Parts: sequence; C-alpha cells; structure tokens
Amino acid sequence: MFNHLLSLLIWLPIVGAVPVLLAGAARPNVARWLALLFMVLTFVVSLFLLPQYDAAQGGMQLGESHLWIASLNVHYGLAVDGISVALILLTTIVGILVVIGAWEVIQNKTHQYMAAMLVLEGLMIGVFCATDALLFYVFFEAMLIPMFILIGIWGGPRRVYATLKFFIYTFLGSIFMLIALLYLYHKAGTFDLRTLAALPLTFTEQAWIFFAFLLAFAIKVPMVPVHTWLPDAHVEAPTGGSVVLAAVMLKVGTYGMLRFILPIVPDAGAHFTWVVVVLSLIAIVYIGYVALVQEDMKKLVAYSSVAHMGFVTLGIFIAFMLARELGDVDTARLGMQGAMVQMISHGFVSGAMFTCIGVMYDRLHTRLIKDYGGLINVMPWFGFFYVLFAMANCGLPGTSGFVGEFMVILASFKASPWIALFAAFTLIIGAGYTLWLVKRVLWGEIHNPHVAEMKDISGRETLVLGAFAALVLALGIWPEPLIHLMDSSVTQLVQQLAIHKI
Repeated sequence: MFNHLLSLLIWLPIVGAVPVLLAGAARPNVARWLALLFMVLTFVVSLFLLPQYDAAQGGMQLGESHLWIASLNVHYGLAVDGISVALILLTTIVGILVVIGAWEVIQNKTHQYMAAMLVLEGLMIGVFCATDALLFYVFFEAMLIPMFILIGIWGGPRRVYATLKFFIYTFLGSIFMLIALLYLYHKAGTFDLRTLAALPLTFTEQAWIFFAFLLAFAIKVPMVPVHTWLPDAHVEAPTGGSVVLAAVMLKVGTYGMLRFILPIVPDAGAHFTWVVVVLSLIAIVYIGYVALVQEDMKKLVAYSSVAHMGFVTLGIFIAFMLARELGDVDTARLGMQGAMVQMISHGFVSGAMFTCIGVMYDRLHTRLIKDYGGLINVMPWFGFFYVLFAMANCGLPGTSGFVGEFMVILASFKASPWIALFAAFTLIIGAGYTLWLVKRVLWGEIHNPHVAEMKDISGRETLVLGAFAALVLALGIWPEPLIHLMDSSVTQLVQQLAIHKI
C-alpha cells in the first residue's frame, strides 16, 4: 500500500465517484453516504503520509514513477514534500466538511454534485503530487471540468456568465504555461521537473518562461489585475463550490510558483521579483478598499481572499530579495514559511467564512448585507462562530490568520521597511471591512421580520463550523507541527533561490 500511497490518494475519490453516480437521482441518501464514505477513506489514507514522510529529511519522498507515454518520454511521476503533504491534508479535510455541509442543501441531482466533488478532490491531490510537468498540466487543467460543472449546474442566476469567465480566464493562462513547457521539453527531452530545474537557460529564455508561468499561476491565485473572475465565480457558486475554490483551488497557483518558477527560472524570478511584490502589495491594500464597498457578503469575502493570498505571493517572492540581494537566508526562510502557513490558514478561514454565508443564505435566500441585522438575537451559536472566523480573517493573535501574516511582515521588514508598512496596513483595512460586515449582519435590532424567524444552526452545521473553529484555533495557538512538517522543504526551496543558471 505504501509503495502506491499517492496513487491511492488520487484515484480513490475519483473511482469512488462511479458508485455515487450509479446511485442515481432516485437514491440521493445513498449518494450522500457513499460520497462521505469515500471522502473519509481518502482522509484516513492521507493521514498515513504523516508517519511515512520524513519531515526532518525534507525533499521529495514516497515517489512513484511509471512510463506513461513512451514516445514522448513522459512519466506518471508522483512524489511529495512537506508542503505537498500539508496541502493534501487540507484538501482531504475540506472535502469531508463540504460533503457534510451540502447534506440537506443540495436536493437537485445530488448524486452528480457529490460525484463532481469527489473527482475534483482527486484531481487537486494529483496537482500536489505530480513530479512530471505534463502530468501536472493534465491535473491542473482537468480541475476546471468539475468546478465548471459545480458552478454551471448548482450556481446562482448568473452561473453561465460566471462559469464561462472562470473557464476562459484560467484556460487562457494555461495556454502560455503549455507553450513554456513545450519549449522546455524541446530543450531537455523530458518533462521531469527535477531535470527541468537543472536545465541551463539564458536570461532571455528565463524571462519569457517566467512570464508565461507567472500569468498561468497568477490567474489561479488570483493576483491583481487578473483577479476579476473570482468574485463572480464565488457569488454564483454553491456554498460547497465556494469553499473548495477558496480553501484549496487558489493554492494551486502559489504551489505552481514553488514548483516551476523558483527552481526552473531562478535568475528571472530574482530579476522580476519587484513585479510580483508590487502586484502583491496592490492586492493587499487596494483590494482591501474594494472589499469595503461591497454589498454582497460573498463578494466581500472573495475580495478578502485576493488580499490574503497577496501575503502568500509576497512571502514567496520577498525570499528572492532576501536570499539574492541581501544574502539573508534565515529571514528568507521565515518569509517563505509565513507564506506556506498563510496558505493553509487561509484555506480554513476562508472555507469557514463561506460556510457561514451559506448557512445564512439557506435560511433567508439572500446574500445582501442590508437584508440582515440583529442576527445574534435569534442565532447566538451561529454568531459565536461567525465572530471567531471574522477575528481570524482580521489576523487576531491566537487564530491561524495571525501566524502566517506576522511571519511575512517580519521578513518583509528586513527586505524593506516600506514593504512591511504597506503589508501591515492590511491588518487595519482587513479589520475595517470584516468588523463592519459583522456589525451590520449580527448586531443591532432586527428590522427584517424574516430574520426574526431564522433558526439557529443545526447539529450538522455545528459539526462543520466546530471543525473549522478547532482547526483555526489549533493552528493559531500551536503552529509548530505545521511549521516543522514544511521546514526542511522550505529550507531546500530557499537554497534553490541562490542558484544561478547564467
């Protein structure tokens, strides 16, 4: 089993989608229980990664390699490092919570919804395991299909517009990535990522490849100015789709930067670091102001995600400045660690925020902030969880939202106090739009008679929100296990930044 652990993780949920589909529309409960069973089994299998992966050694482990397309020298190559393990665990945990969260909400074509979620989970795990660039690209593109279906069938009134915009944006970026991969294959004769990392490239070659990769992954993150597809996708997506999109799919973009930009084009990455740093700071500051004026709760949290993911890209590329220009490897490692912790934290916090919005929407069928007010009077337990997640979204110490952002700000200060100032400014803006949202939704008197009739969260909803709360608090109070899991892998990534190919 352990020799094929990664393959099992990828294909267990994908194969599990078949009996879920066969359950059919006539047996929705069977489809629900089967989907939950396969999600739980995948999570249990993912737990075996922890004892099998040697965090102290780091590097890519648990490898599998089988010849896939002999004529092109393409391999079915899989392996994981500490960062991959953390993201896989995030994916399998969120998968369970999404299925439970949709238990009573999805009544139309339940079997197809659950099957799409299972396929999506398997494909996302595949992205985090692939060590062959073409295999990575296949998983990277295939993820679009189940998400396209989830938004297109179970989405809101403008779901067709949102799905087409989502697909066109992400597919366009992927075309540039494919062109870069074909050029690298022409030079190396293989798609193996380790071989591509060792391939000598001129600065001109690196520059073109850098921007091809950056466009593909920036759209996925998403970074300013290619972020406009995200709010529309979130608003129209069903709650489960929004949770998976924010918690896991956005991380594929930053993960791709780690696997492709850092090792393959380090000189271009170092030279154009300022581009990514500036775009990240714009996302952190400007998008925060955009969130302030939103009237739709989902749009507000979607823009919040863009701002928080700006910390991840800032932490990754600030490491270039620290390692290359200042020779400060230790602080570069701190910035990179902060970015990785922020990736995991944002997965839990944003997933929880979208789940809370889904709980309210299921009762009142509106996401407009003005339709609420005084909700704490009729839903006190829900209010408790909502305030907790809002505090985490603000970066309150003791929650997961604080740890990664604080580490990135510390590293940024060593690179430039001005960068740190702009990055830290988001804590003020984030508190502004998040607390204002909480004030208008939870506090005050009830003005809408329909709000007065709303029931507090059920046992199923308490289970989902309680799990998110436990994860947010655990990571905020004791982040050491996560940092230790990724530390050796982060150290090796930072060491790659110092490599010159020219």
